[in-house]
Amino acid sequence: MKTNGARFLENLGIAFELREYKVDPEDLSAITVAKKVGMPPEQVFKTLLTTGGPHEYVFAVIPGDAELDFKKLARAAGLRKAEMVPLKEVQPLTGYIRGGVTVFGAKKAYPVFVDETVILFDKISVSAGARGTQLILSPDDYLRAAEATTADLTKDVYPEGNKQ
Repeated sequence: MKTNGARFLENLGIAFELREYKVDPEDLSAITVAKKVGMPPEQVFKTLLTTGGPHEYVFAVIPGDAELDFKKLARAAGLRKAEMVPLKEVQPLTGYIRGGVTVFGAKKAYPVFVDETVILFDKISVSAGARGTQLILSPDDYLRAAEATTADLTKDVYPEGNKQ
């Protein structure tokens, strides 16, 4: 299925693979998507729409097995604070539904911040703009197409002072 995300990348001449999977509306987690597309969860990046206040929106793109650290995102984006956009506002703001949000072809080009681990992989997977379809592409192509900034955006796995 050709999606807005796929068309966006085609228009830029960026190579990608479309990978489709069966959607379970009860479980839209990135970890489940990773299993269905045959990739490790840390290579399947989820796209979250966040806000720093009225009319301040930022996409945060993080590994599927990680949790967003709002303080780190706010610092990277130059915001006082950051929080998730209420679910009912995601589609009106992006044009996409939960489980199908991508930065490509969104209604508005909000700033994009991607977790710095993205560069560790040959290929990553992101939503193609529809539930059940993922884009597989190189991190460099993703960052270029998304005009993204990389930063440390995820919560530390180990408590401070207890790094392994």
